[in-house]
Amino acid sequence: MKKKLALMLTLALTVGTVLTGCGKASDGAAPAAADSAQTSEESDVAYIQEKGTLIVGITEFAPMDYKDDSGEWIGFDADMARVVAKKLGVEAQFVVIDWDNKIMELEAKSIDVVWNGMTLTSETTSAMECTRPYCNNAQVIVVPDTATDTADFVYAVEAGSAGEAAAQEKGFQMNVVASQADALMEVASGTSDAAIIDLLMAGAMIGEGTSYPNMKHTDELTTEEYGVGCRKGSDLAAYINNVFSETYADGSMKETATTYGVQEALVEQPKAE
Repeated sequence: MKKKLALMLTLALTVGTVLTGCGKASDGAAPAAADSAQTSEESDVAYIQEKGTLIVGITEFAPMDYKDDSGEWIGFDADMARVVAKKLGVEAQFVVIDWDNKIMELEAKSIDVVWNGMTLTSETTSAMECTRPYCNNAQVIVVPDTATDTADFVYAVEAGSAGEAAAQEKGFQMNVVASQADALMEVASGTSDAAIIDLLMAGAMIGEGTSYPNMKHTDELTTEEYGVGCRKGSDLAAYINNVFSETYADGSMKETATTYGVQEALVEQPKAE
């Protein structure tokens, strides 16, 4: 009887050891698989490549993003976004957004990047994963050629823009509109006395031979830099930085910039990592 009992206890211990060993192997494998899936989900580069599109959030803003006569989006930013999309092996799609909601659009994954002459500010860099600067810029006042006394002017500014921030800092009376293009139309129609827009846009849109030949820009209110905004923590920003480095080194970035007259504003890029 004692021999039978000892045999039964030995068998029970053996089975328990085998089951415990199996349980440990299973527990060890599950987290590894979960970690792998999580890594894939957290990579914006992988997410974009899987869906096959790079969705670029923009506003109409020459010379960075605007439509040609055939309705295709062109401009320095648009062309550079296509270069990045090509290297990713996907198609670039351009979506006009409410500039004031750009961070929400990113977080909702309605867009993958904000690439539209975006000024790098404490707000944008804290809420987004931003690239290195690629262009220098300034906020300037645009007025009709005939303007003299600007003391009581009302300034048209784009909602959520660096121009709006500059107007607030100066204590100007403002007329907030949807885009910088709308700000210029406000001045042209006389519903605003002046506009505050990006210097690069002013260079392309006002003065002799442009859409607004009877306007000029006066004071520069700020100096700033442009960057591309991605979702916070996204690996896409580093990917774009590498493309900037490569295209700056091979001269294609400057060639594209020259096409749109912004070559003097380019920021030198470091060597690719």
